Amino acid sequence: MTTPASPAPNPPAGDDRNLVAAATSPVVTFEDRVRTFWTGNRNVITGLCVGVALAIVAKGGWDYLQGQQETGVGQAYAAADSSDKLKTFAAAHAGHPLAGVAQLRLADEAYQAGKAADAAGLYQQAAATLKGDPLAARARMGRAVAQLAAGQTTEATPALKALADDSTQLKAVRAEAAFHLASLAVEAKDANEAQRLVDQLMQIDVSSPWTQQAMMLRASLPATPAPAAAPAAAAEVKLPGK
Repeated sequence: MTTPASPAPNPPAGDDRNLVAAATSPVVTFEDRVRTFWTGNRNVITGLCVGVALAIVAKGGWDYLQGQQETGVGQAYAAADSSDKLKTFAAAHAGHPLAGVAQLRLADEAYQAGKAADAAGLYQQAAATLKGDPLAARARMGRAVAQLAAGQTTEATPALKALADDSTQLKAVRAEAAFHLASLAVEAKDANEAQRLVDQLMQIDVSSPWTQQAMMLRASLPATPAPAAAPAAAAEVKLPGK
């Protein structure tokens, strides 16, 4: 008698999952996820990329234009080889640092030509344009010296004092300012003030030529008299029998 085939074992109770062969199960790869994300957000990502690209191009274009502009200003300044051209350049580029340099050159020319009052005005313009630049102190000094030459001592003195007392300025600037003040003190025969300024110069820069010249000027005045000693109290004299 033929033995009947044994029936297939039933799956365990509660396990009703549909088992699929490993070879046919879908696998979600990283590339699939990227593709899905791109499909859903393509327009947004494209817009962001275009915006960033436009921002980069805009900044690059601005930097290029700025560079070209600065190059153009520099070339125009280099071509200003006469007083008239310097005046035209300064007017055309008002506020630009090179316009201040042009004004400074014009001020120097006016001073050397003996036009001290004109030079003082040009130095003032240069100082205003070069505000914050190291050359601003040069312009301020030039203006004060030009004012002295023009007989405007009252106007020049405060400017010189401000430069001499400003510890943020270069030693050479401070020393020159103090020297001019010492010269004024010597002219006024004020030995005490002259000595005070010489002492200040020695503190600023003892080896400066301005200090040496100020000391020579100070030597032309009489020595400052020493303060008189306070009179000693008269000793009490006792008479005999008192």
